[in-house]
Amino acid sequence: MYKVSLLLTTYNAAKYLPVTLESIKSQTYKPIEVVIVDGCSTDGTVDIIKQFEKDKDSDIELRWISEPDSGLYNAMNKACGICTGDIIAVCNDCLCEKNAVALFVKAIEDAGDECIGAHSDLVYKDGDRIIRTWHMGDGKIEQGWMPGHPALFLKRKVYDRYGNYDEAFHCAADYEFMVRFLTDEKNRLAYIPKVLVAMFYGGTSNAGLRNYLVSFKEGYKALRFNQVKHPLWITLKRTWRVLRQF
Repeated sequence: MYKVSLLLTTYNAAKYLPVTLESIKSQTYKPIEVVIVDGCSTDGTVDIIKQFEKDKDSDIELRWISEPDSGLYNAMNKACGICTGDIIAVCNDCLCEKNAVALFVKAIEDAGDECIGAHSDLVYKDGDRIIRTWHMGDGKIEQGWMPGHPALFLKRKVYDRYGNYDEAFHCAADYEFMVRFLTDEKNRLAYIPKVLVAMFYGGTSNAGLRNYLVSFKEGYKALRFNQVKHPLWITLKRTWRVLRQF
C-alpha cells in the first residue's frame, strides 16, 4: 500500500488552514503523512498546527517546522525534503470528498507501472462562490494543456528523477516543474474526471493582473528553458484555456 505525503506550506494562513486540515482528517485512505512547513506565522497558524497535532486522527503522521524561508517554492522544497511518502501531493487547499486521496491512489494503481501520477478537475472558490472551474481532461503541452498542480498526485520517483521546484521562478515554478517531467513522452498521468480539489482563490499565480503577467512571462521562460518548440504560441494557447475557465 502506498504511503501518501500531503505537503502544506503556510504563512499567516489561519483563515484557511483549519478547512484544509479538516478535509485531510476526514479522508478514508490510510496511511497519510502531513508535512507542514510554516514561515514563522504571527496570526495563530502555529497554534492551529499544534492543535491539529493533538486532535489529528491517530493514523495520520504529522511532521512540521516553523522557520524563516525565502518564499513559497523554498518552503515547498523543504517539505519535499522532509516527507517520506511513496506518493506526494501539495495540499494547500481543500479536498472535496472523503475518498479523494483514495481515488487518486486507485487511479495510479489501475494505470500500471508507466503511470507516474494522477490528476483531477478542480474549482477555485471565494468563500462558497465558485470563481473558476478547471476541467483538465487529457492533453499535451503543445496544445496549451497542463494539469492543475493543486490536484496532482505524483509518485516520489518523479521528484527523485527530475528534482524539486526551481526557486528562480517566482510565480511559475510549479508549471516549470510539470513541463520538466511531461516533456518526457514515456511519462503518463491518470486522469480522474471529477472535482476533487477546491482551491482558495488568490494563489501566487492568480492574485492580480501583475502576477498574471509575471506568470505569463515565466511560463514562456519555462518552456524555453526545457527546449519546448514554439513557446510563445503555447503560452498564448495556455492563457486562452485559462480565460475560458472563468
